[in-house]
Amino acid sequence: MLASLFRSLLFFPIFAAGLFGEDAMSSLDVTNTAWPAEQIKSLDGWAWPQYRGLSGDGVASQGAKPPSNWSENLNVQWKTELDGRAWSSPLVWGDFVWLTNADVEGHKQSLIGLDRRTGNVLRNQMLFENQEVQADFHITNSYASPTPICDGEMVFCHFGAYGTAAIDVSVPIEKSIVWSRRDLPCNHYRGPGSSPILFGELLLIHFDGFDHQYVIALDRKTGQTRWQTERDYDFGTDNGDYHKAFGTPTIIKIGEQYQLISPAAKAIQSLDPFTGKPNWYVRYDEHSTACRPLWDGNLLYISTGFSKAKLLAIDPSGSGDVTDTHVRWQVTKSIGSKPSPLLYQDRLYCVDDRGVMSCLDRSNGESIWQQRLGGDFSSSPVAADGRIFLFDETGKSHVVEAADEFRLIAENSLEAGCMSSPAIVNNQLIVRTTKAVYCLGETQND
Repeated sequence: MLASLFRSLLFFPIFAAGLFGEDAMSSLDVTNTAWPAEQIKSLDGWAWPQYRGLSGDGVASQGAKPPSNWSENLNVQWKTELDGRAWSSPLVWGDFVWLTNADVEGHKQSLIGLDRRTGNVLRNQMLFENQEVQADFHITNSYASPTPICDGEMVFCHFGAYGTAAIDVSVPIEKSIVWSRRDLPCNHYRGPGSSPILFGELLLIHFDGFDHQYVIALDRKTGQTRWQTERDYDFGTDNGDYHKAFGTPTIIKIGEQYQLISPAAKAIQSLDPFTGKPNWYVRYDEHSTACRPLWDGNLLYISTGFSKAKLLAIDPSGSGDVTDTHVRWQVTKSIGSKPSPLLYQDRLYCVDDRGVMSCLDRSNGESIWQQRLGGDFSSSPVAADGRIFLFDETGKSHVVEAADEFRLIAENSLEAGCMSSPAIVNNQLIVRTTKAVYCLGETQND
């Protein structure tokens, strides 16, 4: 079954044109993905292949209609309990759910494959074993926080300096590791968190730690280094704790130029994704940046991180240090340090770490409404069918209408909370809590 599906959907690299997400803006002609439109169409909506979905922005594909109400006894199509401690988000590709896992101590790191229709475990593959782990690991992190990425042929698993591997999931486990790398140095100092992305033949990865800060491009087929670029700006301090970051990059295109938008500590950079050559950067005061940038075809939106995040709107057309010339506006209140912002139906939505949700005008950052939801949030919001889905760290979730006035559609509870962000495919929500993976969809149970 695995072999037949993946061999029928063999990856071939192109730069996909247009956003596949719902309500995408027509000015965009590139996503941060590398999946041919024909390949995605063949999956008939069953594709959430990377962190924050197909377009990397948390917005589901057109036509997705997940439920608004659920509990442990309502609209649970299946539930699969997992051992260990891992905050990576689930991927969906066809009939399979892929996610990485780790034990609490970080000594074992693995890839898990579930049957999307039943939740049955189809694959539990050990990838890396660690005799020792890095000191100063943070209680809010895990040893499997970076989300893997799937190209239709392979699943690329990344655990920071502990290892990166390409897995051909169409063949038996003993023959499936196409390549692996464990020679990329970084003292993450609080644990790794940045997820890899694909661009054509390249797998692009951040390493922003206490001692090393760089972006690297690996050959998708061989794992060999194609380029590596060190962070080349002044952090303003020698304290490595303020050099680390956890943000995931994204790809944009302006005219004929592709840019790798790379959030880091103290600055966001634009690099040439083919060569790693720097284009521009914007400085800020924050560190431990954990967001993924958003792009609307005109401006970039970036949440800057800790200690108190700001939301910046940046014109990405400059060169060199453009801090004083290309930041169009900024918002300093109620911006998430861990949850990424959401751009949906022409509005920006943010939830801060302490549960204050905001709706902003994307053109100027002005507040449309703000509402306290309560709770603590690490998971990033996702959207589908005119609704926004938010999951907190205790098991409580909120479904909010995407509109110019706040309207709470539903509040729901599961027995454990979310540190990872959910996936939306067709009429299903795939949710990973700290204890289990759920498939939420309309059922007859009550």
